[in-house]
Amino acid sequence: MRDKVIISCAVTGAVHTPTMSDALPITPEQIAAQSIEAARAGAAIVHLHARNPADGRPTPDPDVYAQFIPTIETNTDAVINITTGGAPGMSIQDRLSAAARFKPEVCSLNMGSINFALHHIAGRYSSWKHPWEKAWIEGSDDSVFRNSFRDIRLILETLTVDGAKFEHECYDVGHLYNLAHFVDAGLVKPPFFIQMVFGILGGIGADLDNLVFMKRTADRLFGSENFQWSVLAAGKFQMPFITQSVLMGGHVRVGLEDSLLLGRGRLATSNAEQVEKAARIVRELGKEPATPNEARALLGLKGRVRAAA
Repeated sequence: MRDKVIISCAVTGAVHTPTMSDALPITPEQIAAQSIEAARAGAAIVHLHARNPADGRPTPDPDVYAQFIPTIETNTDAVINITTGGAPGMSIQDRLSAAARFKPEVCSLNMGSINFALHHIAGRYSSWKHPWEKAWIEGSDDSVFRNSFRDIRLILETLTVDGAKFEHECYDVGHLYNLAHFVDAGLVKPPFFIQMVFGILGGIGADLDNLVFMKRTADRLFGSENFQWSVLAAGKFQMPFITQSVLMGGHVRVGLEDSLLLGRGRLATSNAEQVEKAARIVRELGKEPATPNEARALLGLKGRVRAAA
């Protein structure tokens, strides 16, 4: 298992907007189809958000999730990972609603509040497909993505009773210390899964020294035997950083939530295209993409449970 690399695919997210890429899946049918293709390309985990199918706006509505989760489960053995981050501005109750209903094997969990901003890219677009998009992007200069200690505790206590494990998203080194607080409190137990996030404006920068520092800090706080770790990086940093993660013994996350690109100046045509490239990188470096069941074993997951109707 030391030579197995878990590839996660974050299929749509809540920050990129329909104008930015025609490949970004919006409708339940598109999200299901791209998730299935990503799993067949080598993704062991699919990380899921939902969008309003009419205009692509992020939605926490479990009834929208219900239009694609059963299809993904029927057609793949992938580990389902439902966001509890949702989108900036959603209430904590909204952010919990889909995960509480579907009781997935994994839920994402942001380990601290950040200024999550994309306002600096608004000028790249002269027109927008939907009226909400421009204000959504430009307004991120005044947006705080809230994840208080009370919020994190509520998510842990609500979902742990159903056997969920968490993709602990750490956007800065302080988030590792926040995770250590909950480990010390007994609310997070090994083996746990740390997703180190680089290159978001408001979080730690996409410098390789920062990756080394984050990993070294995690080792010191938790002991390397107690956690699995993965790397994602925004935009143009995506592929270089996942390559470095594999070289250092970590796992990787790709997907159109994190980057719309396949390479410098080239938009990806699908999530599967990014997964295929990640799988090639993994194999070129002498390792193999983990199967969903291998990912379950590495992360100590409860196993597949059918989605709620």
